Amino acid sequence: MRAVVQRVNSASVAIGGETRAAIKQGLLILLAIEETDTRADLEWLSGKIVRLRVFNDAAGVMNCSVQETGGAILLISQFTLFASTKKGNRPSYTRSARPEIAIPLYEQFITRLTQDLGQPIQTGEFGAHMQVSLVNDGPVTILIDSKARE
Repeated sequence: MRAVVQRVNSASVAIGGETRAAIKQGLLILLAIEETDTRADLEWLSGKIVRLRVFNDAAGVMNCSVQETGGAILLISQFTLFASTKKGNRPSYTRSARPEIAIPLYEQFITRLTQDLGQPIQTGEFGAHMQVSLVNDGPVTILIDSKARE
């Protein structure tokens, strides 16, 4: 699994011109699922995300997690994070999991992330054409890969 984690002041997702979900302070997560991903990947990634210390403490140092601050999470599926641009100019998405593999893992990830965070998360819709809006705070943007464990 690969995730782009962005610290945001606000974020929202619209589908068909209508807002599906919105959050205030928290994390916007763009998530891609690879063919070889397993439950172990989603458990590791969920734990890493909720404990990632990217929010300021009282001294202004990034030392607090979204879990500690009570922030929200907006999760968006994004298969293009596994794009390969090695050959030519048209990206290849062969590493991205097919829907029959990706959808169950995505749904399990939502459940696990909700449990780890201790509150419901907001989501987009898997496979939908979405418009994502955000106000990146910092900006703070971090790429996490469950296979590289970084």
